[in-house]
Amino acid sequence: MTSRPVYITQSASFLPNAPVANDAMESVLGQAGGKPSRARRTILRSNGITARHYAVDPETKRPTHTNAQITAEAIRKLASADFDLAQLNCLVTGTSIADQLMPNHAVMVQGELGLPVCEAVATSGVCLAGLTALKYAYMGVASGVHANAVATGSEAASAVLSARNFEAESDAKVDALESHPELAFEKDFLRWMLSDGAGAVLLEAQPRGHGRSLRIDWIETFSYAGEMEACMYAGAVKNPDGTLSGWTQMSSADRELDSVMSVKQDVKLLNANVIRYTVEKPLPGLVERRQLRVDDIDHFLPHYSSAFFRDKVRDGMIAAGFDIPQDRWFTNLTTKGNTGSASMYIMLDELIQTRDLQPGQRILCWVPESGRFSSGFMHLTVV
Repeated sequence: MTSRPVYITQSASFLPNAPVANDAMESVLGQAGGKPSRARRTILRSNGITARHYAVDPETKRPTHTNAQITAEAIRKLASADFDLAQLNCLVTGTSIADQLMPNHAVMVQGELGLPVCEAVATSGVCLAGLTALKYAYMGVASGVHANAVATGSEAASAVLSARNFEAESDAKVDALESHPELAFEKDFLRWMLSDGAGAVLLEAQPRGHGRSLRIDWIETFSYAGEMEACMYAGAVKNPDGTLSGWTQMSSADRELDSVMSVKQDVKLLNANVIRYTVEKPLPGLVERRQLRVDDIDHFLPHYSSAFFRDKVRDGMIAAGFDIPQDRWFTNLTTKGNTGSASMYIMLDELIQTRDLQPGQRILCWVPESGRFSSGFMHLTVV
């Protein structure tokens, strides 16, 4: 099968409701155990996030949007005089936690939009789900199977971050957190890290006749699950031997007792391995295979979950022999929050909207995933 060029011809993002400042987070998400979190301020000092969005009414504490609705709002922004959503051939959605176990997220989004018949595919995972969705859409257009495709990344993390899903943390864990910022609770840690949002891109085989398009040169992903145990997980408990026991093996009472459906992070495992497995191991081979040169990269879009990791990412890139100067890095983590699989879409959309991108400039995107340690890279050229 022959391959043809594929271009991102439009991008969009949707962040629900007004930005939520650090001091207002707990009033929106609620207090676990009816008490203020002693960990929140310490975690926020480390992650550097100052504002984020939640699909929650701050007054009633009720959801304002589902994950499917957030995704649909981003896709609607792609509609223009040049593109009618009724012309869509393929819809590919990526998310960490859909609104339901079944049907899949893509068909629920298609239903929200009332789209006519098309191929609808959902990719799952954690942060990398957005990039794998984009890769599937890219391959569909590159192969000639589809004339166009829309890919999305979305998260409605607030649905599982609500206080009702969490147990109060112990004083001993708070003391450990104060002395070692990278050590945090499996459950409380992510309450102050994750937020809601969605992004979408339109892929076509020809660049638009006006404005800027981004040619997708390649997308590569790497999974090290054959070497590493689970690090970030939901709907399961982690056993002493590193294996997971899933929610289907438990009674409803046991699931409630151990907050099984909450999102959890083995932070010790994360801190010890995330840079090695998402930067240092995959990058050298990628640089050689794709003949990458630091001087050729004009914009580097790194998806790191916390400002705590920024310098560690750079150290990993130095170790991998590919040190992109930080004045070429672009991130909106501070103002848009960590939106998981949507983060790269939201970053890319803001880069397109706010930077004077010039033809020939090259963009390198990096998405790590701590689920069981995976990593993805995408290379784009401005046309």
